[in-house]
Amino acid sequence: MGSDPQYAKYPSLSLAQDIFTLTNPSSADSSRQTSLKKIQDAVSEHKMAPLYRYLAHPTDGILNTSGEGSTRKSSTPGSRKIPGASSALKRRPSVDVDFPWDEELYKRLRIDNEKELESFQKEEEEATEQAGDTEVQAAKGKRAEFWARVGDKDKAIAAYEAVLEKTGVLGTKIDIVLAIIRMGMFFGDRLLVKREVDRAKTLVDTGGDWDRRNRLKAYQGLHYLTIRSYNLAAPLLLDSLSTFTSYELCSYSSLVVYSVLAGSVSLKRVDFKSKVVDAPEIRAILGDGEEKLSALSGAAASGPAAGDEEMQDASSATPAAASTVVNLTALGSGQAAAQEAEVAIDFTPLAGLVRSLYVGNYQAFFLALAAVEDNFLSQDRYLYEHRGWYVREMRLRGYQQLLQSYRVVGLQSMASDFGISVDFLDRDLAKFIAADRIPCTIDRVNGIIETNRPDDKNKQYADVVKQGDSLITKLQKYGQAVRLRGSERG
Repeated sequence: MGSDPQYAKYPSLSLAQDIFTLTNPSSADSSRQTSLKKIQDAVSEHKMAPLYRYLAHPTDGILNTSGEGSTRKSSTPGSRKIPGASSALKRRPSVDVDFPWDEELYKRLRIDNEKELESFQKEEEEATEQAGDTEVQAAKGKRAEFWARVGDKDKAIAAYEAVLEKTGVLGTKIDIVLAIIRMGMFFGDRLLVKREVDRAKTLVDTGGDWDRRNRLKAYQGLHYLTIRSYNLAAPLLLDSLSTFTSYELCSYSSLVVYSVLAGSVSLKRVDFKSKVVDAPEIRAILGDGEEKLSALSGAAASGPAAGDEEMQDASSATPAAASTVVNLTALGSGQAAAQEAEVAIDFTPLAGLVRSLYVGNYQAFFLALAAVEDNFLSQDRYLYEHRGWYVREMRLRGYQQLLQSYRVVGLQSMASDFGISVDFLDRDLAKFIAADRIPCTIDRVNGIIETNRPDDKNKQYADVVKQGDSLITKLQKYGQAVRLRGSERG
């Protein structure tokens, strides 16, 4: 195990979620008021003058619709973004947010910030004169954490880069890059996050310790989630469940939500059963009383050895005996403070989604999917932008799972199974069929759906012909280029 993580306290990503909640049209009024109170308390407690101006200034603030004198500047492609807000959110009707601007409060915060900066400067000068490089780096690190704490993105990143440039310890370098990633996540800068994730991966590959490798896995998974790469996010997030320690990134409950959602939409049925339905870390959260007990005692199967009993309830399946690892870092006393800070979450819709999809109860699946959209997809800053896509993909998954078992299915029968009208099913399936997502045809005259099972051999033959034709074309072009050059030499 390497040294303890550094620079992990700031910025607070839970505060970015509060800012998102404040601007989210889907949030309840009580949630907005609670988030507003948390933001105001954080600004006062941590002396966050830059963030306060960024949010609440009468002319420049991105949240303040009130204020004396001037109106807020209109949003443009070059304007600053709300932390965690997406382009989809900006296209929705604006939400009136009364975040009052207090000029006296801002001046007091600025004065406090200047005093802190002076103390850092003095400490750095004393370290330069009387101490060694380690003390100088520590003083510079305090300055970087200060800018991250008060919410000044550009100055925080510049300060972190200055510390990183003079740091020789690999573990500290990784910690600094992870801090920059969180700054990017706070302000919704995906390009910055992508660049720094690649940078952190390079550092970890050169000899990072186990703890930082594990922490980076959670960072990568969450990044892939924000860019809609759920197939890449799922294995990383699911692997992080048993050894999660990145509480500066998100709570363990949120990690479970992200893992289940990513796994449900992207994993094949066998992997979905072993890594989501039967995973002990997930059953300990989503299962009923008996399932939680079996998960904690190691009775639930988790891994490739777990069988895939078709259309059988996961709770009634008889899993193979396997040694399982429950997230002791989350369930033990070592992270008690982090867990106490977690907000209680009702996982019932998510548990219903997983269970109904696996056992093939499609009417309950659609109802659970609607509840998941309302309670999770529409309320989380990382999921909000992709909620429409996610719901469509999950509907597609339900349709595919039912149709793959039949050669012909009645339209009315399938509509009844999903609890929807025939017209809706016809329109919804037609979009997927046109996009070649479902191999079937709809016969409205006879009221049936015929599946067209792809022939693997014919597909392979067609691929070989297509690739061969492409190769011949390239060879012909190469031959022409060679002949031309030969004639030029002659």
